[in-house]
Amino acid sequence: MDASKLTPVQPHPEYLTAWRVFLEAHAAVVGVLNDELEAAEGFPLAWYDVLVQLNEAGGTLRMHQLADSLLISRSATTRFVDRLEARGLITRQVCDEDRRGMNVVLSEEGLETLRRSAPGHLDGVSRLFTSHLSEEDARCLTEILTRIRDAVCDGRDG
Repeated sequence: MDASKLTPVQPHPEYLTAWRVFLEAHAAVVGVLNDELEAAEGFPLAWYDVLVQLNEAGGTLRMHQLADSLLISRSATTRFVDRLEARGLITRQVCDEDRRGMNVVLSEEGLETLRRSAPGHLDGVSRLFTSHLSEEDARCLTEILTRIRDAVCDGRDG
């Protein structure tokens, strides 16, 4: 066996530093945003994300589409959706096109919750993230993260 195949590639320290800072910044920002939503609205950032995604999709997503966007398993999505449904933020409906499928639908209460919580959440996003970027920084960061996301997603599909 070739020992070189067992030796992990060691990225340049600059790349490892960038990776570590990315992880730390992400965890810090998401942690504070989550805590703020919990304190103000009584629900976590992940729930807010579902409300936003449903709203942006016109109010309805197939269960599998929601699972893909949440990056969790379909069974975990079912339990997750159970909790949002119990709070009255979403409903489930049988899909008209495929009676075996389920749609997740943003309820009126969910839409009102999103409208009520958005200003405070977006203030946090501004305070913790966007206020630290110039327009050029935002363009560069979007380009870089899009390139990474697309490479990973393309690789996962292939």
